[in-house]
Amino acid sequence: MSKQTVTTGLRGVKAGNTSICTVGAEGHGLHYRGYAIEDLAQYACFEEIVHLLLWDALPSKRELDALKTQLRTHRQLPDLVVRVLSSLPSDAHPMDVLRTGVSALGIAEPEQGLEDTVAVRLLGALPSMLGVWHLGADVLDVDVDEHATYILHMLKEQTPSELECRMMDASLILYAEHEFNASTFTARVCASTLADFYGCITGAIGALSGPLHGGANERAMELIEQFETPQDAAMGVREMLARRELIMGFGHGVYRVRDPRNAIIKDWARQVSEAMGDMSLYEISEAIERVMWDEKKLFPNLDFYSATAYHMAGIETALFTPVFVLSRCSGWAAHVMEQRADNKLIRPLAEYTGVEARDYVPLEERG
Repeated sequence: MSKQTVTTGLRGVKAGNTSICTVGAEGHGLHYRGYAIEDLAQYACFEEIVHLLLWDALPSKRELDALKTQLRTHRQLPDLVVRVLSSLPSDAHPMDVLRTGVSALGIAEPEQGLEDTVAVRLLGALPSMLGVWHLGADVLDVDVDEHATYILHMLKEQTPSELECRMMDASLILYAEHEFNASTFTARVCASTLADFYGCITGAIGALSGPLHGGANERAMELIEQFETPQDAAMGVREMLARRELIMGFGHGVYRVRDPRNAIIKDWARQVSEAMGDMSLYEISEAIERVMWDEKKLFPNLDFYSATAYHMAGIETALFTPVFVLSRCSGWAAHVMEQRADNKLIRPLAEYTGVEARDYVPLEERG
């Protein structure tokens, strides 16, 4: 019997079916349920995207208002969750905080009803979890309507500007869904075992925390902040490439031409930088982008200019990846629901690369 071909990292392998998202059509396209990301980011709000992903349709005005009301209601947290979050050390990584918060919510409110209700509950509660740990339980009294605005209130002590809120809304749309990426596939693997909704999302958060996935935006910020000027950045990145160091925020496992989300978030990074009267990080980012293209023909992905946009909006670097969670939970939830609707346990094979069969040697004979 011939051996099957092994594809390390499952690159290029189709591991299932989905009607939620297409990534990389013609090397650069991205669509949520058939809608181009460019149109959604320009015309829609994040709450519309949640409705689209969970229920396969853009909402009517009545449906949108109802969803916004549900999200507002779900900002409140059970006392158990507040106590758990408040007891976590201040130097914990926020991704660990969110992972713990979701687990605690699953204990306080076990999944019993409709799965889409649990999905909306999580989307409403996640920003509050971050806020309670980061700023204290008093932040739950913040009274704002838009979900993106509420998220910014949970992330920073200063009241966000209208421009910052619009940037965050667009960013949430861009990060909401991306087909079978590592964290989404993790959620689907968990769902295939019939794990509860909270277990699926907790697993996804764990996968997203790694620097080769969601944590790339934090690493991109660390890179950009190293340099004082665009000239320093160009020279420094060339030296890093010569040492074969990994430059985070560039290239993509699926896109071959460009990341369609990059132009959108890059423009928001420019707008927020201009509003703050400080273009230094943006210009350094552009210098790095030019070097990466000239030297390696690598384009920036969504994470790269998200770092500059978030930083200029006053968001701490450690909170960048948690923002990703607050958005991508919508896509994760849609995939968990889709996996459950036509489930088959996900259990791939592996190519064994260990030693050949060996005889057992009794302990007394091993010397």
